[in-house]
Amino acid sequence: MSNVPRSNSRRSLLRGAAAVAGSAAFPAAFGQRIRRRALALIGDRYHNPDYIRVALAKVFDGIDIAVDYTIAYDQLSAGLLKNYQLFLSLRDGMIWPDGYLGPDSYTGYEEGLENQGDFPPPQPRSWLTEEQAEALKQFVVAGGGFYSLHNNSHVSLSSKTYRDVQGGAYIGHPPLRPFTVHVVNTTHPITKGIRDFLVNDEQHFVEYDKDRKNILLEAENIDGLTFENRGSRSIAGWAYEYGSGRVVFTAVGHTIHALWVPEHLRLQKRAVRWLLKDI
Repeated sequence: MSNVPRSNSRRSLLRGAAAVAGSAAFPAAFGQRIRRRALALIGDRYHNPDYIRVALAKVFDGIDIAVDYTIAYDQLSAGLLKNYQLFLSLRDGMIWPDGYLGPDSYTGYEEGLENQGDFPPPQPRSWLTEEQAEALKQFVVAGGGFYSLHNNSHVSLSSKTYRDVQGGAYIGHPPLRPFTVHVVNTTHPITKGIRDFLVNDEQHFVEYDKDRKNILLEAENIDGLTFENRGSRSIAGWAYEYGSGRVVFTAVGHTIHALWVPEHLRLQKRAVRWLLKDI
């Protein structure tokens, strides 16, 4: 992992990532191999970047790659991505320019405020620009790997280009509750040897736009509970080649407990290795 500064400010986090990333542009001296690098864009209103970084540390453990973590969504660009072989993102497509009182799980605090009227209703807007979406597309077309996790499918709602690379888009999800993730393609390098596993997580429902032969995983509520009119079963992961690069999406990831379910952890490691063309 990179030595990200201890300051929690967006600017200092970016400086740490950019400084290390910039060094990757220089050729290795005396024939030494340049170490591969991954950029992880993480964290949003509903997903603290701390738990994501801690969770992903286990995913990358044992894989020959250095990881730079950042929350600086506005710095995503072709110039930044050129220093990396893998781009990973676990964050949604929303920013809140006028602020908000807190995550939805703490609405009880908001209801107890004496001066609720002093705060405007929170209004999100998209952070992604079309230039950033195009930068990601060219990064993958040129041979890069893109690992989209959990609520990152929400970003596709704001860009046809991003959606075309990612392969689908967010619909919605029920509350945290147990469901089984079924491996529906047992021959793909990512899922080979992976068994079905149980998680207690948000079961994300997504639209998938590509060839259905690329679907690797499906989720099913163990109690038969449905979401809206979409039943109890949902697509939970896919993988395909895009240009000279590769794309993976996996839907589980709202909690560190779900990310660290042993079989799911094995799956994530294999996804990273496949994106890096190690398997």
